[in-house]
Amino acid sequence: MAQTNKDRNTPMMDGQLLRLPMAAGVTIPAGSLVTVSNNDGMAYSFPNPSMVAVGRAEENKQNSGAAGSEFVLVRRGKAFRWDNSPNDPVPATNLYRPCYVQDNQTVRRTDMGGQMPQAGTVIQIDPDGVWVLM
Repeated sequence: MAQTNKDRNTPMMDGQLLRLPMAAGVTIPAGSLVTVSNNDGMAYSFPNPSMVAVGRAEENKQNSGAAGSEFVLVRRGKAFRWDNSPNDPVPATNLYRPCYVQDNQTVRRTDMGGQMPQAGTVIQIDPDGVWVLM
């Protein structure tokens, strides 16, 4: 498309509540960490190296049909408290640094040699978990 010389009414959104297409055969529990695959652009509730962490599921959703036949609402742009990994805990020295997804409710200090996607930025650690800005 060519450059415009006229005023344009460009649509906008706040980007905090997204409606994401779900992969086939996937169930995403409400309150869980949601990832999106770089391979197919679909939402999942588990991590692998080809995924990026997006945010927290706002609803429990199951897709028993074809990929993209169901959508899940995902909130982002907030800090969420995730469980801290017992095997690779995020220490207090990691404040304002990245942490990584371990599973759909747990974050860890390292990416396991590139095996886990970045969850977001650690902004607080308390006895109940790790607050991650996503």
